[in-house]
Amino acid sequence: MGTRREARECALQMLYEIEMAQAPLEQVIAGYWARHPDHDAQTREFSDRLVNGVFTQKEMIDELIVKYSAHWRLSRMAAVDKNILRLAVFELKDCEDIPLKVSLNEAIEIAKKFGSEESGSFINGVLDKIGKELKKG
Repeated sequence: MGTRREARECALQMLYEIEMAQAPLEQVIAGYWARHPDHDAQTREFSDRLVNGVFTQKEMIDELIVKYSAHWRLSRMAAVDKNILRLAVFELKDCEDIPLKVSLNEAIEIAKKFGSEESGSFINGVLDKIGKELKKG
């Protein structure tokens, strides 16, 4: 597994913890790395960039997700799916060095690992629409 995939998975776990425990961002990040000290600096750096980016832009990211999720309210989405979407939308918007296809594929693969049987296709559909709006590709 590449460093970036690993970083995305770490970021997903942190975002999930923030949401489920209603814990402060800094506390979750520090606690996560204390429990997982084996990750290299590149993984930590990219993961922290993702978590901080999603956290600071969450309202705008969530608006895009709701707009393109075809009658799904955020409150009805599985927490894992919602946070995978948030990570990928942040990448689409703010990580210009990552092509659309890579962000989509990574989100789908992570959804297959952490989400439900339907997560991959749901995430693919939503991200495809958002990617077209953001004209990245």
